[in-house]
Amino acid sequence: MASPQQQARGIESWFMANRRSLPWRSRRSAWRSLVSEFMLQQTQVARVLEKFEPFMERFPDPASLAAADEQEVLAMWQGLGYYRRARNLKRAAEYIMDQFGGRTPLDPEKLVELPGVGRYTAGAIASIAGRRRVPIVDGNVQRVLARLHADDADPSSRDAIDRAWQRASALVEACDRPDHLNEGLMELGALVCTPGVPDCGACPVAAGCSAKQSGRQGRIPPPKRAAIKVEVHHHAVVVRRNGRLLMEQRGDDGIWAGLWQVPTVESKRKLVPSQVSRRCGIELAGIDRLGSFTHVLSHRRIHVHVFRGDAAPGARCVGRTWQSRSSVGSLPVSNAVKRVLEMG
Repeated sequence: MASPQQQARGIESWFMANRRSLPWRSRRSAWRSLVSEFMLQQTQVARVLEKFEPFMERFPDPASLAAADEQEVLAMWQGLGYYRRARNLKRAAEYIMDQFGGRTPLDPEKLVELPGVGRYTAGAIASIAGRRRVPIVDGNVQRVLARLHADDADPSSRDAIDRAWQRASALVEACDRPDHLNEGLMELGALVCTPGVPDCGACPVAAGCSAKQSGRQGRIPPPKRAAIKVEVHHHAVVVRRNGRLLMEQRGDDGIWAGLWQVPTVESKRKLVPSQVSRRCGIELAGIDRLGSFTHVLSHRRIHVHVFRGDAAPGARCVGRTWQSRSSVGSLPVSNAVKRVLEMG
């Protein structure tokens, strides 16, 4: 196997020649790096590309995000999913204003004080924006390192994770530029050393890769066990009156916390229209089924059943609000609710 110095230099050189042009790379700052790292968690780069610059134009610094209304933040985040990240990013901005005078820190020990920032995110910001010599390990990096060392352990095991951090530390200590090394590791995992069958012919460290030498690069690391998805049913009722739509806001906990939706009845099984009508919280004069679709999340498979309801004369709408078509468009809603509105 090549030495850490040889591996690091190969990855750094490869990155400089092959790196993608991404907006958070074109102009570096600690704040831009923080926002991009929050957005990229569990989200495809293509989707982040659509959202990053508009978000930065509206919230160019921690002060602007800290002062913003949470509903506006969620609306700007719409389409990225995992909305808890948006709330944590706002809380992080508030913490930066309160504790760091509005300047995003570059010290990893200070970065981990921020809500939603763990060891990986702190290391990414500190090394990429601040060129601090600190390691990072995400799924892409762990896969690259496991193959380099032919580590066929379960990647979710504590021992495998610890070894990945140790190996990443050795590389970052041996490299010339921590920012190029760490981004190069991530880029290599995203573009070349991918899950399944990697493109070893394009890899700058293939000659020293133990997994490739043993012909096991397609089997290392072993695949993670697929998460068991909970099956749930959401019965969404589109109720209109005088050109307005009845909307409600979800609670502060659980999926899509704080987002808006039409009146929705959740259950473990599919309900018939009469059951939906009784449970939806507003007296209906009639209800018609429009159709169904399935919305898949990381740990849930949500079967969404869409209905159109007619509010009974004088029906009370406690906890709900009538919204005009234009105002509904400005409310933060999930992609599932977007589809419900299109159907209704």
